[in-house]
Amino acid sequence: MQNETTRIAFLVAIATLIFLLVPVFLILYIRSYNRHKKNHFLEKQNMQQKFESEILQTRIEVQDQTMQSIAAELHDNVGQLLSLTTLTLNSVNLNDGEKAKKKIDNSLALVNKSIKELRELAKLLHGEQLVENGIGHAIDQEINWLSKAGKYELEVNNQLIDLQITSPDKDLIILRLLQEIINNIIKHAHAKHIQINAYLEKNVLHLKVAEDGIGFDPVEMKSKKSGMGLNSIYKRMEMINGKLVLNSAPEEGTSLTIEIPYP
Repeated sequence: MQNETTRIAFLVAIATLIFLLVPVFLILYIRSYNRHKKNHFLEKQNMQQKFESEILQTRIEVQDQTMQSIAAELHDNVGQLLSLTTLTLNSVNLNDGEKAKKKIDNSLALVNKSIKELRELAKLLHGEQLVENGIGHAIDQEINWLSKAGKYELEVNNQLIDLQITSPDKDLIILRLLQEIINNIIKHAHAKHIQINAYLEKNVLHLKVAEDGIGFDPVEMKSKKSGMGLNSIYKRMEMINGKLVLNSAPEEGTSLTIEIPYP
């Protein structure tokens, strides 16, 4: 009888202990869940802030690059056109009516060409216009800048011109990636031929840039923190869940293929 009483008391004690522990474990679980939820929210918020900060930085860089291109165009193209116009007008001899008319006509043609160039440049003064017409047009604009240099044989297949969908934040980053790649080619590659392919396939945007320059060792270059801006390119690719395939070797040129979920 005593054993039975002891057994019942033991079971009651166990039941009571379980009854007391369950709420404790439940409270601890809820606190842990809330803590993880809060941490997740803060982490997500932090990532969003970083993304927005990177977008702002990218926008500034794109605008800075564009202003550099505009400055170069004003100096090398419009400036020369206006200087030539001035020289032509200064050489006009009003006593020779026929020659004077030809020179004035030539000057008017030069002025009209300068106005056309300035109008094209004016379109780029607003940063939003860089991608507001879609990434295809933004890429086309960059290729136009590159072609005006007259240093490269270009082979371009831009199938994004008539793309109906847009993703402004991604477009801005893609444009900056292309600008960085082109800058690297101009500064380091010593290339003669550049091939650019851009197209959308199965909701993935593909951008490939290949050139026949001096090439480099990708492993060695990636280890350098400031090596040709590659770290910046990889960082931006990670931000938009993109994939970058880099192929290069000394004296064998370089190709970069970018794949980005789009939009």
